[in-house]
Order: sequence, then C-alpha cells, then structure tokens
Amino acid sequence: MMDTKGKVILTGVGKSGHVATKIASTLASTGTQSFFVQAGEAAHGDLGMIGKDDTVIAISNSGEGSELKVLIPILKRRQIPLIAIVGNVESSLGKAANVTLSAHVEREACPLNLAPTSSSTAELAIGDALAVALIEARGFTERDFAMSHPGGALGRRLLVHCQDVMHKGSEIPVVNERVSLKEALFEMTQKTLGFICIVNDNHELVGVYTDGDLRRSLEKGATIKDCIATLMSKNVRGIVKQETLAADALALMHNLKINSLVVTDDSNHPIGAFNLHDLMRAGII
Repeated sequence: MMDTKGKVILTGVGKSGHVATKIASTLASTGTQSFFVQAGEAAHGDLGMIGKDDTVIAISNSGEGSELKVLIPILKRRQIPLIAIVGNVESSLGKAANVTLSAHVEREACPLNLAPTSSSTAELAIGDALAVALIEARGFTERDFAMSHPGGALGRRLLVHCQDVMHKGSEIPVVNERVSLKEALFEMTQKTLGFICIVNDNHELVGVYTDGDLRRSLEKGATIKDCIATLMSKNVRGIVKQETLAADALALMHNLKINSLVVTDDSNHPIGAFNLHDLMRAGII
C-alpha cells in the first residue's frame, strides 16, 4: 500500500461492503487516497474507476461471493495488486489475492450465528490497523489530518490563525498617546472591542486601555480630561503575531486572564485586534 502510486480501492458486498466504505473513508482522511467501489457495480462498468497504478482491497467473510469472484480474473489480467481481507483464507478470493489477511472468527456474536457481527468487527479492525500502520509509516501529523478536516474542531484548532479572526485597518481601536481619556473612550465605544491600543507618533504600540482600566481610573479620581498616556497600561502582555494559531491565542488569553489581544508586526505596529467573541464566531471556542 505504501508503494501504490495511484489510489487504494476498497470493494465488498453487503455488511463487508459497509465495512469497506468505512475503511476507505479512514484511509482517505489519514493520507491515503482511497474510495469505495461496490463490487456488483464494478462488474457492470465501475471497473473503469480502477486504474493500473491502483491497489484493490476486497473484503468478504466467505471469500466466495460471485460479485467479487468475477472481478478476480480482470484484476489479474490488468496486473492490479489485490489484497484480500477474508474469513476463509482457503477461499477463491483468499487464494487469488497477492496478500491475504485472515479475519476468521470462531462464530458470530449473533445468537443464531448468522448475522455478520464478530466477522465484520474483525474486518474493520484489520482495516483500521492498516490505516494506523500507514499513518506511522508516512509520518502523518495532526496538521496533515486537519487539512482533510477543515470543518471539524481539530481543523479549526490547527488551521485558523490570528490573521483570520482579527479586525484590521479602520476597525482597530487605536489612539495616539497624547489624546485625552474622553477621546480614547469615544474610540473604544465606536470599535466595541472593549479596549484600545495606544501608539506613539511612529505608530508603535506603547500601551493599552481597557474597560477594566476605566473603572480603576475612575476609582482613583481620574477625569475625562486626563491624558490617556498617564492612565494606560504600559506593560502590554496580550500581544500576538498574525501567524499565531488562534487556538494558541485563546490559551494565552486564559493564562493572562484577559479577553482581548493585539496583533503587531515586527516593528511593534498594531495591525489587528480581536477578543473572545471573535474566537467564538470562528468556532475556536
């Protein structure tokens, strides 16, 4: 399977077909291009979906299903590698395969020993074992997994960066350090992020001022005419870069017990800002 240049094609009938569908999905989501072809349909045209560089994995408990048996000579003639996951390694399918994996069970969990239960579980376990072995052999990573799952929680955690959630340009709450508290509050109220960035004449970040800072300033007797530079927090710890993962930014918020972060460039210029609500909208929380 590691040497397959094309795709890994799963096929089967009945319950084994359902197992094959699941295995194909697992392989596809873990770095192996794979899909399912229903054995009966393959004999009526869908064999055209299987290329010369592909590998076929056929799953059957008995190994004698007519839908699969009819495919064997075609696959042999086209020199397409065949892997069999079967309950009977001495079956037609088991003997014809290039590689045969035994999914033999003594009996089904079904009290009548009829419905595929233990056998289908064994087939699925073998398929999952193959997928896990390929994950390790290929050095498949969490980020690789996320690339196949952008809509899931893991995908959002590993693929969404601060630049994807931050407010930019005129949406950034920012004032010069020489303005009054009154002017700063107007900016804070207009941008609705719960804080403002304070910059010097070179547009470098020199401090921040938050809703909490406002309450503390009023408690100390500050007035709206006071210069914001005398009231701001100069030790700004809530700073991230635009390439920082949003999940890491969320962890920083939790560690610092703050609700907002400033995004700066390498020259310490604020180029973005966001808060917990922005992370919630992005599905990070």
